[in-house]
Amino acid sequence: MERLHSPAELEAFRKAVLADRAPDQPCITLCAGSACHACGCNDVAEAVRVELAKQGLADRVHLRLTGCHGFCERGPILVIQPESVCYFQLTAADVPEIIEKTVKAGERVERLLYVDPDSGEPLAREDEIPFYKYQQRIVFGSNGSIDPKSIEDYVAIGGYSALAKALSEMTPEQVLDEVKRANLRGRGGGGFPAGIKWEGTRNAPDPVKYVVVNADEGDPGAYMDRSLLEGNPHAVLEGLILGAYAVGAHEGYVYVRQEYPLAVENVTLAIQKAEELGLLGDDILGSGFSFRVKVHRGAGAFVCGESTALMTAIEGRVGEPRPKYIRSNVRGLWNRPTVLNNVETWANVPLIIQNGADWFTRIGTEGSKGTKIFSIVGKITNTGLVEVPMGMTLRDIIYKIGGGIPGGKRLKAVQTGGPSGGCLPEDMLDLPVGFDELTQAGSMMGSGGMIVMDEDTCMVDVARYFIEFLTDESCGKCVPCREGLRQMLAILTRICRGEGREGDLETLEDLSVVAKEAALCGLGKSAPNPFLSTLRYFRDEYEAHIREKRCPALSCKDLIAFHIDPDRCRACGRCRRKCPAEAISGAKNVIHQIDQDLCTKCGTCLEVCPERFGAVRKISGEPVPPPLPEDQRTVRARG
Repeated sequence: MERLHSPAELEAFRKAVLADRAPDQPCITLCAGSACHACGCNDVAEAVRVELAKQGLADRVHLRLTGCHGFCERGPILVIQPESVCYFQLTAADVPEIIEKTVKAGERVERLLYVDPDSGEPLAREDEIPFYKYQQRIVFGSNGSIDPKSIEDYVAIGGYSALAKALSEMTPEQVLDEVKRANLRGRGGGGFPAGIKWEGTRNAPDPVKYVVVNADEGDPGAYMDRSLLEGNPHAVLEGLILGAYAVGAHEGYVYVRQEYPLAVENVTLAIQKAEELGLLGDDILGSGFSFRVKVHRGAGAFVCGESTALMTAIEGRVGEPRPKYIRSNVRGLWNRPTVLNNVETWANVPLIIQNGADWFTRIGTEGSKGTKIFSIVGKITNTGLVEVPMGMTLRDIIYKIGGGIPGGKRLKAVQTGGPSGGCLPEDMLDLPVGFDELTQAGSMMGSGGMIVMDEDTCMVDVARYFIEFLTDESCGKCVPCREGLRQMLAILTRICRGEGREGDLETLEDLSVVAKEAALCGLGKSAPNPFLSTLRYFRDEYEAHIREKRCPALSCKDLIAFHIDPDRCRACGRCRRKCPAEAISGAKNVIHQIDQDLCTKCGTCLEVCPERFGAVRKISGEPVPPPLPEDQRTVRARG
């Protein structure tokens, strides 16, 4: 691969790549993201190679291993182009039938298609499947069509065109102005306008400047940045180079977790390939602009997602935040002006430069432009990664794309913004998703995690869980976070155990105010949000735990008990046989009952009791009925 010395040579290289690819050549794209790796996509890929060779199709049908397709609930995912036939949850054993029927004969393997839950009809194409058709995938869409290890694939879809345009037709000031006019706001959590941040770095007097990709992403349930870096690393690199050109930086870093080996591997290879092609290094495309990128592997501390802690870690010290007397874009990495944006923010930049700010601002709301990638997880039918225009409502995301709540359950809340975000109740589902709208509602956009909760979720326990996570992840440098979160966790744990006291809620509110006002970094300042939002919208649940020693969601183990209704028990023996603690007594024709001293409250008895009997009950806040005398147990069962 020869080094390119001008935008014209890049365009000639693109045409040569496209000339070698017949647009109507059959191509099998197979998701090879982390989720599908866990589901066995490597075995499927090997089966495809073997079967294509066996059928004599290896030279006529191309196999492309791509990044995440988004529909992680249904992996492994295979798509046959150009017909765009999608197959889900397949195994290596399904491959011969797919090659024989679909690739050779053009027929569908219906059992592997997506089945519409409303009509019962099998759907073959992405644009027919609700999970995909309601999205607007301008950033994430290429993930499912290109091989992340191939720079040729990225160039073939127009990759690095924005870079060539900027270096040959635009000044750094014009690139910066285009990003400012687009009102691109940071997708990593704070939503700060990227152009204003970049401008501060460009105007800083220090001649040495840095640009950094924040790929730390440690929120529970969030994996958007990881999947984007795994599946389309060149888009992120191109955005980073454009940012460096705009602010006058010549060195950049990609900070990525060591726990994300595929992302580390793919971005490292992408840097190598870009250097070989002359898109990184000295005199990029003959422009005189030079820029180099290094990968820094983090140790997995959640606090290193915070800007100053991340920069401290890159410097080789313990990843702890430091006071921001001067913003990081003026004094950041090694006390030099530093632009730090997350993966998704950088991936938007080439689109803005190539298509223009006016194109970008046509998408989204007045204050939140463009699209946003979310990971929707939890109690929802379709889990995965979705990209939607800013302004789409929570209801449309959860029900049109996510398929609603499984098991006919009622939605109770949706948590946005990661552990430092907030929980919004069902009556706020028509809230349009935007930075300002979510903040006003007591939550936040965050990096894009979206956890859906159903009626069986205890909101007090949700707050306790996230406060526990943040307590563990606190670096301990400042007292409001180190000690305040620990005290909040102790109080919330007591409440969930039925040991809450009057005044606990007021104490928690006081601790929250101190943390928000006095904590050193964003982790501590936003840490009380899970408690404050659940208290704001679900105060009755806190009061039930404290005053009635009752968990309305029947979730907190210390406040529930399982009881077998003697009038419903048919002595079938299923609960007794399955009980792992051997806490259930009974026999044929003898009503079963639970020894509360032995019961571990695992819920197995409730799960296995036949629905037509419904004998096992979960109760909270009421006394457990006493055991039946022996003589009554036998008589009732026979009756």
